Amino acid sequence: MQLKKSKTYKEQVEILKKKGLVVGNDGDVVNFLNHVNYYRFSGYFLPFISQSDKKFHDKTSFEKLKNIYYFDSELRKLLMGTIDEVEIYLKSQISYYHSQKYGAEGYTDGVNYNAKHNHSAFMQRVAACIAENQRTLVVKHHMNNYGGHFPIWVLIEYFSIGMLSYFYRDLPNNDKAAIAKDTYGVNYQVLDSWFRCITDLRNKCAHYSRLYYWIFTALPRMPQGETYIPTRRLFAQLYMLKLMYPDQKRWNDNFVKPLSKLMRKYKDDIDKAHIDFPYKWKSMLTYK
Repeated sequence: MQLKKSKTYKEQVEILKKKGLVVGNDGDVVNFLNHVNYYRFSGYFLPFISQSDKKFHDKTSFEKLKNIYYFDSELRKLLMGTIDEVEIYLKSQISYYHSQKYGAEGYTDGVNYNAKHNHSAFMQRVAACIAENQRTLVVKHHMNNYGGHFPIWVLIEYFSIGMLSYFYRDLPNNDKAAIAKDTYGVNYQVLDSWFRCITDLRNKCAHYSRLYYWIFTALPRMPQGETYIPTRRLFAQLYMLKLMYPDQKRWNDNFVKPLSKLMRKYKDDIDKAHIDFPYKWKSMLTYK
């Protein structure tokens, strides 16, 4: 197939109007598309456009889609700070457990992992973490004073959430079970699923990907006793974050309250069904 030809901003506006989008002022749309790639913006059309004729539903306006886009952007920023705190907590818990059981450099010994672990590939990724941060004072200090040896509690700070998930996933089942129980009171299969989900969610936020009306690949498992049944829409990811967050009061103050404010701000434009928010979503996310 031949690639499509580039369109001017004005041509892009005309395409939107031909699709039935209600546009109040062409200049406003041109200004928006000057800042936001048309292709990126088009992802937000999905719940408002017919798959048969590719036309917008009646009365779908540019203002509505623009506000949903801004809602998504603000939500990603809120989530990034929240995920950061969960990530820091997990690094602390895992490095403490591992160092207490295996010592400062136990991670360098391939016998301390499960049978599926590829130790050569893992150590290459460890070396890449160090190389990527070679200019930091901490890495320089350990290179100059400890011959390039790093205790797990130092090294783990340079792990991405994906690398942390990889490290946890390759531990022996009894170690994963102990960490999962000590950290969250769950079994390791639950924490395994949470790692997959939070890694995907963080990567989507970090790369400015769409969350609104998105179907997530990974489904978070719920611990025994939880009555909520997760779906592949956004709310399930937020409910999982609630269970992973290390401080209940800070969760209420630093996540639920800003989220409630955000939902009120865009209430006339967003549809809670598009992100699978239940009727009592706020009470479900709030610690009593």
